[in-house]
Amino acid sequence: MAGRERKPSSLPDREQILEFIRKNPHASGKREISRAFGLNSEQKRDLKKLLREMQTEGTLQRGRGKKLMEAGKLPGVGVIEIVGPDEDGELVARPLNWDEDQPSPIIYMAPERSGQPALGKGDRALAKLTELGDGTYSGKTIRRISAAPTRIMGIVVVVEGEVRIRPTDRRSKNEMIVRPDDLNGAEPGDLVLSEVIPGRRLGLRHARVTERLDSMDGKVTSLIAIHQHDIPIDFPASALSLADKAKGVAPNNRVDLRDIPLVTIDGADARDFDDAVWAEKDIDPKNKDGWHLMVAIADVAWYVRPGDALDREAYKRGNSVYFPDRVVPMLPEALSNGWCSLVPDEDRPCLVAEMWIDADGKLLRHKFLRALMRSAARLTYTEAQAAYDGRLDDKTSSMIKTVIAPLYGAYEALASARVARRALELDLPEKQVQLTKDGSIKAIIERERLDSHKLIEEFMITANVAAAQALEKKRQPCMYRIHDQPSPEKLNTLSDFLDSINLRYAKGQVAEPGQFNRILKKADGTPEFHMINQIILRTQAQAEYSPQNIGHFGLSLQKYCHFTSPIRRYSDLLVHRALISGYGLGEGGLGRDEIDFSAVGEHISGTERRAAVAERDTVDRFVAEYMSSQISATFDGRVNGVTRFGLFVTLNETGADGLIPISSLPGDYYDLDDARHSLIGRQSAREYRLGQQIEVRLLEANPVTGGLIFAVMDSGEGYEIGPKRNNSRRPRPSGKKNKKHRTHKNRQKR
Repeated sequence: MAGRERKPSSLPDREQILEFIRKNPHASGKREISRAFGLNSEQKRDLKKLLREMQTEGTLQRGRGKKLMEAGKLPGVGVIEIVGPDEDGELVARPLNWDEDQPSPIIYMAPERSGQPALGKGDRALAKLTELGDGTYSGKTIRRISAAPTRIMGIVVVVEGEVRIRPTDRRSKNEMIVRPDDLNGAEPGDLVLSEVIPGRRLGLRHARVTERLDSMDGKVTSLIAIHQHDIPIDFPASALSLADKAKGVAPNNRVDLRDIPLVTIDGADARDFDDAVWAEKDIDPKNKDGWHLMVAIADVAWYVRPGDALDREAYKRGNSVYFPDRVVPMLPEALSNGWCSLVPDEDRPCLVAEMWIDADGKLLRHKFLRALMRSAARLTYTEAQAAYDGRLDDKTSSMIKTVIAPLYGAYEALASARVARRALELDLPEKQVQLTKDGSIKAIIERERLDSHKLIEEFMITANVAAAQALEKKRQPCMYRIHDQPSPEKLNTLSDFLDSINLRYAKGQVAEPGQFNRILKKADGTPEFHMINQIILRTQAQAEYSPQNIGHFGLSLQKYCHFTSPIRRYSDLLVHRALISGYGLGEGGLGRDEIDFSAVGEHISGTERRAAVAERDTVDRFVAEYMSSQISATFDGRVNGVTRFGLFVTLNETGADGLIPISSLPGDYYDLDDARHSLIGRQSAREYRLGQQIEVRLLEANPVTGGLIFAVMDSGEGYEIGPKRNNSRRPRPSGKKNKKHRTHKNRQKR
């Protein structure tokens, strides 16, 4: 043992004990330590006391059996629980029995063995754990620990006359065979839940269908995500009954705004219209070149009362979920597309933020009204922009001077205010899936970003700020939309990365959005621009809902909430109710029962994250279907993610995302460099870095899982980063088998 080489003449000190334990993690009980240091009986008693003190002070902790470990370390084998995939798609776990007062180490799980179903969130397993450094570990499943059979979602398919289930989870690599007696009425094309039949070890596993979900008729791609993420789709009869009984309102006790030419501006594919805008020059001589604005929002609180069936269902859903082929609404269609949709030329109840801004876009004052409005027009973003640019049509020619031009004038003032407060300005293109009437994919394009989009965004932000200020002034509870500063750890990682490409971000400084904007401005026009946008995005904290205000870092605002879309966000409905109570605007306020805003904030933050993942998964499936006819084709793209198991690549033309497995990278053994966001070849010093332009060939497209697999089109040239480095201490998560394969491949290359 390492400790036998240097026996002290006296009892070892704390550092010597820690050093021995680090070098002997599997044989570090009191007996082994005593033997290694050659202690006598009296010294053994002193050692026992010292070890107890080190545990009490938190330097050591007990592992399995009577073994001792350095505090904060994990044993070589332990029970883990799956947390879920991280933002890079890696499956992350945590140690099961961990002191909740201490931050838990992150465990990155290796893919399951062939034929084994993938681990999912909440699953537990006994795993071999290998330290990677920086408080992270790699984990490899030894055996699952489960009280019930694992339920696997998949599509029933027929392969060479054999009925199989093709899993919808892209981490499940293998299909499963289903005997006719185990189909439970399912047919080819059906979306089903199944469970693995134990006992078979060789070849494909057998499974039985436990539940038939839906038929795959070519138009239900989104249903996979809906079922996978437990998104409610059916409204209870009690909620539907209330929605069907809804009707228009009289102007009694409401401000009549039906003569104000409020207009809605939305996407061409918008299905509901819950916000309308209007602007005019402020006639107050004290506010020279200032503006008078109105943002009118559908009065959902009039129809959805605290505690009723509609309210309970809206809270459960938390928000609407938008897929390329459908919407799963927070409210029944009778409201979301009916009385709470501000359709043109029909009376609709609304809650209005009336605001005054100065020439520089600063919000001077505001008030909130309960009103009745009649939308003057439903404009698309393209129509509004074309009109402002001088391309008028029959609809817009009559309103360019009185409606559209004033809106853009007010927007210019608000845009200058955004620049002045240095809000974070990331350039992140968004892909849009366009479908034909029969549900097939017509095209995948980059979503347009016009000034008309920014106009509506700035009007909504200003109304949201006004609502937060109003609720504080009225001493009403507020569900803030908060966005924390980036953590020091993420900022340090960003600093190291920027330093590697000769950009500076000093460690230890107080983060401000303007600092990131200056970095982006310096990088504009360089090959690294897209990469830096991605890195800065990943540095940011996640926005959430909370009654405790900490401000919104990204927007650079001290007070901010969501007011503008109660038809699709429960947070906004709470804000409306609080405004109604605070201003004494009649029925539909917060009600008498006290609401736990903290618990509600946690819940709706969770449903928002669930919706985002489901929407992204569904877009991936549509894209994979679109790409499935282009196997073996080559594409230009850029690396948008670097992980221990490979590279994620985004194609330039379509924005499609896919994986380049590390095993397919050319002719070397690659290590992950976290600081550089790179995979680096040990022998060749070839580097694949986040943001790097790359040519790839499509190997596989799986519409069921949404998975795209690519290979690098190797030109024989690498991006050299300097002298060859010895990274042999970093463990290889994918195991010995791949390492041997890679060594063989290296011989061929040489």
